[in-house]
Amino acid sequence: MDRFENVTVIKAANVYFDGKVTSRTVIFNNGEKKTLGIMMPGDYEFGTADKELMEILAGKLEVLLPEKTEWIQVTGGESFEVPANASFKLKVTEISDYCCSYIKE
Repeated sequence: MDRFENVTVIKAANVYFDGKVTSRTVIFNNGEKKTLGIMMPGDYEFGTADKELMEILAGKLEVLLPEKTEWIQVTGGESFEVPANASFKLKVTEISDYCCSYIKE
């Protein structure tokens, strides 16, 4: 899916790491929430409340998932999941465009 229709977009940006990671929140009629954003090259650590599906639309990064010891390379067109109530690390090596889906379990 390359577009979302009939959604609400929150105008205020979500800004992290001194503006190196930004996103906008999209809310669907059924209450589902996603964020669309950009990550500049750098090293980051994020925490989750809900399970997350991170789709990398363009760019390149490495992710260290919870309780793992090996970094996984992810490029545009690929995705990864992070469990709820966890943290994960990213090494963004190219500007990365992403869509994060928050999954209530």
